[in-house]
Amino acid sequence: MQTAALPKQVYLTIPSSDYRLISTLSRKMGWIIHRPHKSGLQKALDDVRAGHVYEAKDVDDLMAQLEA
Repeated sequence: MQTAALPKQVYLTIPSSDYRLISTLSRKMGWIIHRPHKSGLQKALDDVRAGHVYEAKDVDDLMAQLEA
């Protein structure tokens, strides 16, 4: 009696330059790739941590900052 092999989950961190190779290999082997995507909130929190936050007194000040 044969039983089906249970799938295993493996997490890899690879350089973006190698993604095409891994993607092609996975399609040929029948593997499934799940790429995690950051939510909008997570991206915003990352911006705050990186210091990409700007303040403006009013709309004119904001426009002046955007044009600079």
